[in-house]
Amino acid sequence: QVQLVESGGGLVQAGGSLRLSCAASGRTFSRYPMGWFRQAPGKDRELVAAISRSGISTYYADSLKGRFTISRDNAKNTVDLQLNSLKPEDTAVYICAARSSGSNYVTDMVEYDYWGQGTQVTVSS
Repeated sequence: QVQLVESGGGLVQAGGSLRLSCAASGRTFSRYPMGWFRQAPGKDRELVAAISRSGISTYYADSLKGRFTISRDNAKNTVDLQLNSLKPEDTAVYICAARSSGSNYVTDMVEYDYWGQGTQVTVSS
């Protein structure tokens, strides 16, 4: 069983930055491809970024490339998401997820096995 706990969300003005962190329990964290998703009110959950278990390979939603950066530290059991140049439309609950098999990142939500509770990001105009 893996537990994921997100932190780092908050209220920020448009153009600002935030760094989200997801802490995972368990000694096998380095085996899990990870992802960050977000869900805005009234909208479907969407993939923001994903990372392979080694951290070498990453994926970003096309609309977010260049503004968000995903990274991981397997020694600390954390995966971070750096959010830059934030826009009001980035307002959402940001949720990290882990897949319990495979090595490369995955982009399909149904492939993830563990989910955190999420952290709220609110961007004011």
